[in-house]
Amino acid sequence: MTKGEATQVKVHYKGKDDDFVIFVDDLETYKKWKSDKSIPMAHFISAFKIFVTHKQGAQGQMDGASKATLENEFGVSNEDEVIKKILESGSIQEAEFPERQGPKNDAQRGSIVTGQVAR
Repeated sequence: MTKGEATQVKVHYKGKDDDFVIFVDDLETYKKWKSDKSIPMAHFISAFKIFVTHKQGAQGQMDGASKATLENEFGVSNEDEVIKKILESGSIQEAEFPERQGPKNDAQRGSIVTGQVAR
């Protein structure tokens, strides 16, 4: 993978009061998990953290979801149960970031100052 090049995968769940997001590291394993729940969620989830975007869809500012927010939306505050519900009912959002252009390390490049003569 080139410098800066990355793919970000998240699962977005549109609730009645808020939008929720979970980040996924391994999309293929997540797709297998949807049909085979014996696969541990730890194999494909980036972090067991639920983000809320305050009705701004999958692209809004992401804050950690409070237990009260989870209770209001899902009827439970147990994060593992909520994560499972989001993964089962949410939609996959993929974003690719292009590699960065330009020099990789300016300190490694030789510099020539105009007017100086090497002796």
